[in-house]
Amino acid sequence: MSQGAPNAAKAMLIAALIGGTSYVLAWGMDLPQGWDLAWKGTGVGFLTLFAALRARSVDGWLLAAVMLFGVLGDVLLGVNFITGALAFLVGHLVAIGLFLRNRRPVLSRSQLLLAVVLVPATVTIAFLLPTDRTAAPGVALYAAGLSAMAACAWISRFPRFWVGLGAVMFLVSDLLIFARMGQIAPSFEVGLAVWGLYFAGQVMICLGVSGKLAEEGR
Repeated sequence: MSQGAPNAAKAMLIAALIGGTSYVLAWGMDLPQGWDLAWKGTGVGFLTLFAALRARSVDGWLLAAVMLFGVLGDVLLGVNFITGALAFLVGHLVAIGLFLRNRRPVLSRSQLLLAVVLVPATVTIAFLLPTDRTAAPGVALYAAGLSAMAACAWISRFPRFWVGLGAVMFLVSDLLIFARMGQIAPSFEVGLAVWGLYFAGQVMICLGVSGKLAEEGR
């Protein structure tokens, strides 16, 4: 890694935090869609650059790919919901590969139980949430990939407080989105919870994985 890369990566992380947290301000500005989506994409977009600048191994580049599909999902959701969801789903599949490559060698019974229960519980809840029952199968399919990602994050060797918890926060954020499809009314508070849990979760995943890899010189 070149001498300037750490400073550049730090700058990208700061830009990501500024972009992701300030995006809430855009909600009351009635911006054109393009400007709104560009602002929305700055948070995870700069996280992608942060991860890429720190990548020194296959795992590092897989993390950058996870973030890349995240920002694609962020932007594409505003254009077409299904296309955005598919981008996120691809990111979840890449993340599953990353976490399984780095699975924890020994798991306690409680850790394994949580990982096993998380997938069917999430899929069942997600399937029941939409009022439009025609959307339920697609929501459940997406939830299967999402919950598998979170379960694999939980049993990976990466710091559980950062990566495992971050993945669960991502999961809860998406369940709130599904709940807005009929079970709860859209509001600023719900939107803030959705965005806050999602963006904080992505930051925690990115920092947890990249930090562990950096400790190992990878």
